[in-house]
Order: sequence, then structure tokens, then C-alpha cells
Amino acid sequence: MPAEPQAPKSLADPEALAARRALVTAPHIAPIRALAERISAERGAPVPVPDPLDGGVAARMLLLLETPGPAVLRTGFVTRDSANGTAANLFRFLREAGIPRADTLIWNAVPWLIHAAGALNRAPRRAEVAAAAPYLAPLLDLLPRLSVAVLAGRFAGGAAPAIAALRPGLPLIAIPHPSPTYVCTSPEVPARIRQGLSEAAALLRRTDP
Repeated sequence: MPAEPQAPKSLADPEALAARRALVTAPHIAPIRALAERISAERGAPVPVPDPLDGGVAARMLLLLETPGPAVLRTGFVTRDSANGTAANLFRFLREAGIPRADTLIWNAVPWLIHAAGALNRAPRRAEVAAAAPYLAPLLDLLPRLSVAVLAGRFAGGAAPAIAALRPGLPLIAIPHPSPTYVCTSPEVPARIRQGLSEAAALLRRTDP
């Protein structure tokens, strides 16, 4: 397994991306990769797979974002290491919180690519959010060690009732989306992200096996 990147945007390096892709058959992400392939077939759109450097089915923290951005096709991964501002912010916030990478799984409330080729990023539509809801149950079924779910942004936050019904008692922490669009609007936004991730890190420490 390659060493963990020490700086954001590491997958801008073609060699680093090739090394990451070489891990795509790793056993700890295989079941989630199979779910991604199923969703892709059913929705007729690409679904990025979990980053092999993250925890996969052994994850204790689910970090739910909103939807893959248009640039995701460059890597094919849901990852904090992409060469974009949201991923770079996520890399820094998770690192500051001291959350072990092996404890995390990053996923999207709408897991497939909703953007037409060449289109700008946009928020998911209500129908897309509704169509994505049934995929939460099979995802949670693959995460038996889950201790906390962090819901980033409005659309991820909307999944809270469904997650609570599927996994009663699981702590749910809502934070703002880490997109630069939101983070730059007010100092309160990064403060709320840091606070939420700090709470998640504390929960992980208390439930550390």
C-alpha cells in the first residue's frame, strides 16, 4: 500500500494516480465497488469508487457529500486527493481533526455523475435525490463497524432521517459542505466544519476497539 499523501491534490500527479488505480481491486473496497457498478448500470451514469487508501468496508466514519463533481472522471475515485478545491479543503480539515484515514469512507448522497459532458457543477435535483435514497441501505449494510456519519451540506443532511431509520442510534453530525464556494463565505463555515469533525474524531476515539 502506498504511503499516505502528505499534501492535498496528490492525484494531479499521473504516477500517483496510476499507483492508486493499481489498488482498485483491493478486498476492503471490492463490495462497495460492486455496489458502485450496480448503481452505474441502473442509473446509466458513472459512479466513482471509494479511494483504496481509505477504510472501505472497515470504515468507522461515513463522510457523506452531495454528488460527484464533473472532474471526477479524471480519477474515478471518491477521494480527498483530487486536484480540486473541495477535495483540498476536505484533506486539510480531516487532517486537522486527526481522523485516521483507515477509519473513513467518503461517499455521495447522489453517488452517480449528474453532469452532462462539459457542464459546470450544479446541485442535484429533487428527483435525483429521491432516486438515490434506496442506495443508502445497501451501502450501510456494507459498513458493520460504523460509529458515526458526518453529513456535509444540505443534500447530504437530507439523508439524516433515512440513515437514522436504517441504523438507529448511529450518531449523525451535520457540517457545511467543504466546497470553496461555501468555505469562503464566512469564517463561521470552516469553524463549523472543524467543530463537527472534532466531534466525530472524539466519537471514534471513544469507540476505538
